[in-house]
Parts: sequence; structure tokens; C-alpha cells
Amino acid sequence: MDLKQLEWFVRVAELGSFTKAAASLDMSQPVLSRQVRQLELELQQHLLYRNGRGVTPTEGGRRLLEHGRGILHQVELARQELRDRQAAPTGKVVVGLPPSIGKLLTVRLVALFRERYGEASIGIVEGLSATMQEWLLLGRLDVALLYNPPANPQLEYERIRAGDVYLIGAGDAKRFPATVRLADLARYPLIIPSRPNVFRNLIEAECARHDVKLDVTLEIDSIAAVLDLVERGFGYAVLTRDALHGHGAAPPLRAARIVSPAVTSHLVIATAAQRPLGSLARHTIALIKSELAASPAGPSSPPSPLPKRASAAARAKRRKAHSP
Repeated sequence: MDLKQLEWFVRVAELGSFTKAAASLDMSQPVLSRQVRQLELELQQHLLYRNGRGVTPTEGGRRLLEHGRGILHQVELARQELRDRQAAPTGKVVVGLPPSIGKLLTVRLVALFRERYGEASIGIVEGLSATMQEWLLLGRLDVALLYNPPANPQLEYERIRAGDVYLIGAGDAKRFPATVRLADLARYPLIIPSRPNVFRNLIEAECARHDVKLDVTLEIDSIAAVLDLVERGFGYAVLTRDALHGHGAAPPLRAARIVSPAVTSHLVIATAAQRPLGSLARHTIALIKSELAASPAGPSSPPSPLPKRASAAARAKRRKAHSP
């Protein structure tokens, strides 16, 4: 497969038009169309649906687009490494962040990166840990921060942060607990992401070991939406304190540390084991570590009594009223 053909196909698929792609590549549309057609003949399948409004990728085209972006990014990284002569790092690095860390880190990281590496560029992509692992393997990401990833021989992990998991709720500071026993989580109607999700997997595994049955009232995959619903009194969340950074609730949301036993979440820096780490990526990892070390610890949570356990009928009625 010719790299130029792959680059041209990716540009056409991303822009959805041979005309726009040809203009951006400074080449004629008939030549571009022939090159993409040759790629289709080589792969023995159609890669694009052609219509009067432009083009859209076929199923095979979507898969090639996903791989093609990663391949082209890795080729550019190889070029950067060969040009690197101990000067200031150049090129582009793409970092994957979970949403809770993205709110905490993105602005500061980009500002510091631009200040130190003015000749280079940085891309930030937010996603769930499972999705970002796949993007690392495909080459779309150079570095990713992941929560509690499973062992994977194709990825290398460096643990950089460990934090307790908290019950997050709304209400008066004087009426919210400082800690909550794991066994008592069953008393709280929870709003948590649907499976698979690293925090849900973590808390459900720990609860299963201690025979605790959770009361899941809503399944919401957006952490921001979960916190908004908690603020409005629809239930409680189970997250790290990082998730509260920048939420801006009034009054602020409260965090009660889960104890007896404590539940610990691990944040790691992940890279692909089979690809060399470029100079720019190494410098970026150092920036991430320094910024996380300086990040705020999160809000405090004064003590108070637990809420009373609702009856089974009341909980069923509440689920029905709140479910989407």
C-alpha cells in the first residue's frame, strides 16, 4: 500500500469531498480520484460511497480510515525522531485524557506546552479508558492517562497517582458524612456509568467481594451529566475527587471517602510497548507528571449521619420516575 495513496484517501474521507481534498492537497481532482480508485482495486473493495453531495466511507473505508490516521501519525513521528538533533522538540504529540482529568489538566498543560515548546504542537483527546487503549494500539494517541487499566502486554503502564474513591452527593455540609462504609453504599441511590466503565467495574468488584448489593437508580455515561443530576438531588455518584474539579455547583457537591475497606483508584500513564517513544512525547509526559503533582486535592466533606434506607417499593417508584 502506497503511503501517499493512504494519505490522499484519509484526506478525502475526512473532508467528504474529492473537490475539497484536491484543493487542500494542491492536485487535480481527476488524479486524486484515480489514485483512490487504484487503492480500492488493490484492496479489492469499495472504500467510499460516491453521491452528488460528496463521499462517505463504507464499512471497509471506516476501518481503513481508523488505521490510516494511526499509520500516518507514526510515519510523522519517525520523521521527527530522525530530525531530532538535541534541539528543542518539534512535531506533534497527541495525548488522551479521561474527562475528569481533562477538566483538571487540559488548559494548564496546553499553556505550559506552548510556553516551552513553541515549535511543536499538542492535541488533546478525551475518552473512556477502554477506548483510549484501542487508540494507543492503533497509533492515534502517543500517550494516554488511564484509570485502572487491565494488564495488556501491548501497552506499558507507569503508575503516577493513586486516590481513594468517594461517594459524591449534594446537600448541607453539616448533614453530609465525611466517610461512608462500603457496606452502607447500599443505602444510597446511585447514578453511575453503564458497563463497561472503569469506576463501575472497580466499585462493583469490591462490593461483590463484600456481598454488598448496590442500588443503581440511573445509568449515565457522561461524568458531567452525572454530577449535574447529583446536584439536582436525583441520587449519588461514586468517583474520585478529581471529577469535582471545576464543576462549580452552588452549594458545592460533597465527597465522603469510602472506608472499611477503602476503595483505591489508580491513574497510569500508558504508551504502546511496540513503538519507540519520541522526544516530544517524553517531554510531554514530564509536563503531565509535574502538573498532576501540583493539581488541587479537591473539596472537603464534613461529617454527618447516613440517610435512612428507603423501602423496596419506594426505590422501585423512584427508579421508574427518574429512568430515561
